[in-house]
Amino acid sequence: MIERLELRNFTAFNGLILDLSPKVNVIIGENGTGKTHLLKAAYGLCAGAPLFKNKSDISGDELEVVLTSKLLRLFMPLEDKVGKMHRQGATDRAYLSARFAQGQKIAATFFNNSKALAIQDRVNYEQYQAEAVFIPTKEVLSLVKGMTEETHDQKTVELIFDDGYVDLANALMKTGHEDTEAKINLDPRLNTIIPQLVSLIGGRYQWENGGFCFQAGKYAEKASPKRTKAKAAQMYQDSTITEFVATSGHLYSSGMTAEGFRKIGILYRLLSNGTISPGSSGPLFWDEPESNMNPKLMKLLVQIILELSRNGQQVILGTHDYVLLKWLDLLADKGQSDHVRYHSLYRDEESNEIRIDTSDDYSALSKSAISNTFAELYDEDVKRALG
Repeated sequence: MIERLELRNFTAFNGLILDLSPKVNVIIGENGTGKTHLLKAAYGLCAGAPLFKNKSDISGDELEVVLTSKLLRLFMPLEDKVGKMHRQGATDRAYLSARFAQGQKIAATFFNNSKALAIQDRVNYEQYQAEAVFIPTKEVLSLVKGMTEETHDQKTVELIFDDGYVDLANALMKTGHEDTEAKINLDPRLNTIIPQLVSLIGGRYQWENGGFCFQAGKYAEKASPKRTKAKAAQMYQDSTITEFVATSGHLYSSGMTAEGFRKIGILYRLLSNGTISPGSSGPLFWDEPESNMNPKLMKLLVQIILELSRNGQQVILGTHDYVLLKWLDLLADKGQSDHVRYHSLYRDEESNEIRIDTSDDYSALSKSAISNTFAELYDEDVKRALG
């Protein structure tokens, strides 16, 4: 997991330090304050993990190439140049740094005319091999078939989609070593989370005929087929297993289902195929999980996010949604070791620079555009009610 992210003279940021909770982090702020840039920068600095899984002795030059390529693919700057991500008007070099949970660190710099990053600091970075996951604002489930089709020109796909989308499409195509039901019954963590996701949308998404399809249904407990009928032995063995029960034999193309449902389907698939494995996978970055989702679904989604964090998954969200924020505030239970840290980005009126206000208590945030807007809306509603 990431403990600290530091950005200087990078895109909109003059200087920003973000100390992250190992559990749930929520980044809020008005449009243009850099929420998505923060998520992408942190995700980009995790790009060494898949590289070091296959090869531990990566040279500094090789690592510079990999990190440069990842940032270019995530941000897609003008002219495909790193220097175009340098903060406009800044005279000092840009600096990006991430410190991880076991003391590993990576730091890189570049100038406004740079073609590549320069590694400035690298401390046991090769030991950090927990691969991060990035879920962008728009859902990807319905796009996977077109993005991963071997007959399509990959360069054209990459011209349309940045690596937040491309990486997720590849992760969704990953196949697990076991079927989902087997994983659910063997892993108590998944036994709690995956059935909740299916209950949330009334079914599951599965790969059929070259694309993701939706099947209506639910998970239910059934008598274990391996259970002996001998009454004396029944008390010493598991009596039930959890299985998916289809409520309809009809399959629907993912494109025919609601986009909000498809976003839940993405989380279901990533958990089912092991891309997200609480306790061992890297941070989960999720940009605007509330996008195109009915507020009615938000409470259960927050419960699932908290359950992921209780099982060791670091979650870093960017959001505009007041309902999601309040449910996090209301449902976080210190008795279950829940911890939610709020990071509010705002533009300083005097310097016009992006600042950050961080608190472990949502009500203590002094700079919250979302809360201020809803308070204004409430005031106007009261005025009208009073005539």
